[in-house]
Amino acid sequence: MVPLILVLLLAVILFGAGFALKALWWVAAVILVIWLLGFVMRSAGAGGKRGRWYRW
Repeated sequence: MVPLILVLLLAVILFGAGFALKALWWVAAVILVIWLLGFVMRSAGAGGKRGRWYRW
């Protein structure tokens, strides 16, 4: 009975980790798109020089 419970527990942990990693990939993709859009839509600063759209 204990090996069956351990296998089921391992399956649940791996399923949860897989879901979390997939969700993190989606979050990373969204952040990458926002970052790239920032370079496309950045405004021109003083003297016609294009400035950074982020603060850091």
